[in-house]
Amino acid sequence: MFWQILQSLVLVLGLICSGSMVLAKDAVPLADDPLIEQRLIVISEEMRCLVCQNESLAGSRSDLANDLRREIRNLIKEGKTDDQIRSFMVERYGDFVLYRPPVKPITWFLWIGPFVILLAGIIGLIVYLRRRNQNVPSTRLSEADNRRIDALLKDAKSSSIENTYD
Repeated sequence: MFWQILQSLVLVLGLICSGSMVLAKDAVPLADDPLIEQRLIVISEEMRCLVCQNESLAGSRSDLANDLRREIRNLIKEGKTDDQIRSFMVERYGDFVLYRPPVKPITWFLWIGPFVILLAGIIGLIVYLRRRNQNVPSTRLSEADNRRIDALLKDAKSSSIENTYD
C-alpha cells in the first residue's frame, strides 16, 4: 500500500515537472555573426528598456526589449551605422529611449531638474529652520542662575579631575 502511494506521488511530480518544461519559452536566437551580436550589445547598453525603464535594453528580458533587439539586429545586418540606428530609435520612441539624452531645450529639465529640486529643498530647510528659531522664546538668565551654573561647572570639573587621578 505504501509503495503504491509513493509510486503515484512520484508519477504526479514527474508529470508536473515535465509540464513546466513544455511551457518554458525558447531561447532567443543569437546572430550568426559574433561581431553583429557584439555591436548589438554595445548599442543596446546605451538604450533604456521602455517597459522596465530602469534597465538597459541589453539587460531586459521583456517581450518589447526582445523585439527592439531583433529590430536593431536587422538594422545592423542592413549595414546601418551605430548613429543611424540610434537616430532611428530616437525618431520612433523619443529621447527617453536613450540613457544619456542630448542636452536640448526639450530635455533641459531632465538635466537641470535634480539640481533645481535639491536647491529648492535646501532653501525650504533654511526657511523652516529660521522660522522655527524665531518661534522659540529667548530667556535671560538671572545673576543667581549664572552663579549656580558656575558652581555646578566647578563641581563637575573638580570631580572629573579627581576621577582621572583615582
